Amino acid sequence: MIKGLVEKIKSGYSISKEEALQLINYDLNVLSVYANEIREYFMGNQFDLCCIVNGKSGKCSEDCKFCAQSSYHKTNIDIYPLLTTQEFLKDSIYNYEKGVQRYSIVTSGKMLTKSEVDEVCESYNEIHNKVGIKTCASHGLLDEKDLKKLKLAGVQRYHNNLETSRRYFENICSTHTYEDKINTIKSAQKVGLEVCSGGIIGLGESQEDRIDMALELRNLNIKSIPLNLLNYIEGTNIDNSAKITEEEFLKTVAIFRFINPKSLIRLAGGRNLLTKYGKLAFTSGANATITGDMLTTCGSGIDEDIKMIKEMGFKIV
Repeated sequence: MIKGLVEKIKSGYSISKEEALQLINYDLNVLSVYANEIREYFMGNQFDLCCIVNGKSGKCSEDCKFCAQSSYHKTNIDIYPLLTTQEFLKDSIYNYEKGVQRYSIVTSGKMLTKSEVDEVCESYNEIHNKVGIKTCASHGLLDEKDLKKLKLAGVQRYHNNLETSRRYFENICSTHTYEDKINTIKSAQKVGLEVCSGGIIGLGESQEDRIDMALELRNLNIKSIPLNLLNYIEGTNIDNSAKITEEEFLKTVAIFRFINPKSLIRLAGGRNLLTKYGKLAFTSGANATITGDMLTTCGSGIDEDIKMIKEMGFKIV
């Protein structure tokens, strides 16, 4: 079945939920080979490399169970207001000179205030005009007016994770809705921003939930899909008893490629939990990653990532 399915996907076919569920039963090695074949057919050897900076940390009003920055949790993280333009400029120059393509400012909270939006737009303008690195933004549930300001400031892509399936979302957050996220994504697309949206694997969700999320992302026409492996932080309110295996995570990466054949499948948080920082994911359909540190956890080295990516035959574009 799987070989025939791959040929249909190459011809433009979108697989059904039932077909995606059947893929779970395949051996990882088989899934990886065919996911890679799909990736090569549609995406060639291109690789997208980005970095993120924690631009405003802690005191978030939202109760997402997995998040160390939520004010509902007692975690040992740094708490600080929005960084200055000069701090962002210095950090973006460092990453650009290292060879990173995209620079994303991420801020805690449900959304930035109007004055914070103006401040961060000034930073994006400076980065856009003085550095040349592509800029992405992750500032919560902004409205269309503020998203338009980001676009005018030079931001190319807006990030807003679905996190999980529509069905399972209420188990991880109660202070905003799944529909709030969908509306923000559609507003970003409306003003001309690309959208980066994915989720976290290992929240206690089922394999069906993961497939439902992948299908939702396909329906939203998302072209950059970050997949995080839950990196449990003490003090958060997530159940850490049902850890998933690396094989299960890699299978998920492969199945996401079957469902979203033309998208960047991006390895994100939790890479430090995987063998060789998730190297096997890049032979299982993934062709993008966040490099450097994450928001509240350590990540991977930029030099080491670039070396590995090139040795695997990818071209950073």
